[in-house]
Amino acid sequence: MAASRYKKLVDAFARDIRTGRLAAGVRLPTHRGLAAREGIAVVTATRVYAELEAMGLVSREQGRGTFVRDIAVPAGHGIDQQVVATDAVDLNFNYPSLPGQADLLRQTLREVATSGDLDSLLRYQPHRGRPQDRASIARYLRRRGITTDVDRILITNGAQQGLAITVMAALKVGDVVAVDALTYPGFKVLAHTFHLDLEPIPVTADGPNLDALEKLCATRPVRAIYTMPTLHNPLGWVMPAPDRTRLVEIARQYGPLLIEDASYAYLVEDSPPPLAAIAPDITVHISGLSKSVATGLRVGFVVAPPSAVPSLERAIRATTWNTPALTTAIVCRWLEDGTVDHLEALKRDDARTRQALAGQELAGLPLISHPSSYFTWLPLPDDARADRLTATLARQHISVSTAEPFTTSMHTPQAIRLALGSTDLDSLRSTLRTVRRVVVEDAYA
Repeated sequence: MAASRYKKLVDAFARDIRTGRLAAGVRLPTHRGLAAREGIAVVTATRVYAELEAMGLVSREQGRGTFVRDIAVPAGHGIDQQVVATDAVDLNFNYPSLPGQADLLRQTLREVATSGDLDSLLRYQPHRGRPQDRASIARYLRRRGITTDVDRILITNGAQQGLAITVMAALKVGDVVAVDALTYPGFKVLAHTFHLDLEPIPVTADGPNLDALEKLCATRPVRAIYTMPTLHNPLGWVMPAPDRTRLVEIARQYGPLLIEDASYAYLVEDSPPPLAAIAPDITVHISGLSKSVATGLRVGFVVAPPSAVPSLERAIRATTWNTPALTTAIVCRWLEDGTVDHLEALKRDDARTRQALAGQELAGLPLISHPSSYFTWLPLPDDARADRLTATLARQHISVSTAEPFTTSMHTPQAIRLALGSTDLDSLRSTLRTVRRVVVEDAYA
């Protein structure tokens, strides 16, 4: 009988939400309030809300209550790359490109086609990449502040696979991993897939709260710390050098592996040394060229302690065997002839232009960003609803992300992230004006 009553309540709420009788953003009764209203146990009321949350119909926010979600925003929005209509502007995902890159690729393909090495590109490659290709990456990394042996480098299908093989090789089900309370959604997906226990660390203006991290390491068996010290996604911070030193000290004292994600680090000039330069024996450094060169050229790289290389190599073998030789050959040519350095310099200028444009068009709003970042974080008032605002923008043919995909704690802040790198400047300017109007009308009215 209890089960029937519980299911009827779930079905009734679901029907009311889907038909619009319960509008997006409505605060539902507390667990005790629902229990008293319906004559059920509090534990049953909790179960009702839990099932509605699993269905994507409500969101629970610690200290605030349970709210109806805007179901016009598709499940996985901000994590899974949805198909964006041809007339929509994508401020959800970044795929920055520069004029002339297609011609550059066309020219390089001609050069590769006439090279004497073409036959070798048709065969299996070593799992972690050819020695000459890893040597090209080593020379590139030296310009980024990391001096490393070629034998410590593994070439991957983008930085995301670098993260995946690190999780596969270094962690197991149930392992505790410390992460920022707001972090890269791709790592959240991996943690969910491999059943890791993510422990959120509160964030400050310059990075994770290291006092909270040290307390966590002292009380729980933290196996790894996932961090983005140079150009954090989504908050844009660059961790100061003293904080990097302390982070390494905490890792050495308590034993967790440092997983350093440097995917956007190329945008920051004169940043403090990477963790892989400070503590190469306990750091797995992961980056790639998807953001700095082109998202379609899925070439990434991992720099790992020597003891970790065999297991990482085996993870590549178990997943993709090797990075496609053709794309690796193209990228390594560009590493050697200065093309990558040139593209990165152009994209730093481009990102600064776009960030300045966002500052102009969104002036007066509480933006959190870095001057050369391709994204900006826009906190909203506590009583605003980011999912409702996102749905309103979607009806204006603008795709943005809420804080939900980035959140690892129980409290999801009301905020949106704007990716600035995926549209031309004129379109970006007019789109940001629309974003400002919608935010002011929706969140500050």
